[in-house]
Amino acid sequence: MTPLSVSLIALALSMDAFAVSIATGASIKKNRMAEALRMGLIFGVFQATMPLLGAILGKALSDILSAWGHWTAFTILSAIGLKMIYEAHFLDKEQKKEKGGRLPFRTLILLGVATSIDALAAGFSLSLIVGPAVFAIALVIGAVTFIVCTAGVFIGGHAGHALEDKIETAAGVILITVGLQILLTHP
Repeated sequence: MTPLSVSLIALALSMDAFAVSIATGASIKKNRMAEALRMGLIFGVFQATMPLLGAILGKALSDILSAWGHWTAFTILSAIGLKMIYEAHFLDKEQKKEKGGRLPFRTLILLGVATSIDALAAGFSLSLIVGPAVFAIALVIGAVTFIVCTAGVFIGGHAGHALEDKIETAAGVILITVGLQILLTHP
């Protein structure tokens, strides 16, 4: 897997958390730096951990699925991408938005899990394609998520919710494109 593909996957997987960070940033009036670092760290840890968990589960099933790994990766990445596009265009704004300023720690943990479910599925897919390199990829995913979520809080403070749907749509398209690339480049 090329560094560009890894970067695109990391960026795409971080977009749900990025959208939450933007929405939160729009409502934070003070201590924005502390909240940005807090969100970035929590979301980054979950985004790095879930692919590893997915890889472990994928490893347990790899003998069964190894012949179909490229199809599995394509299917999972495309399904996640389509889900993101659907949510960007069809979920009610109230369903997406978290009210208030600083989020309670428990809420951040729940959001960290919810926004990293797609990373769990991606880790499963990646383990079938790249094997042990999934650990390095998970670190990249976590680092990218930390950066974009930290930035997202600040962007949200300035741009509000105007960018949220466009970002989620772009992430969905990126995941589908990476899935197609995996499918088309498999021998």
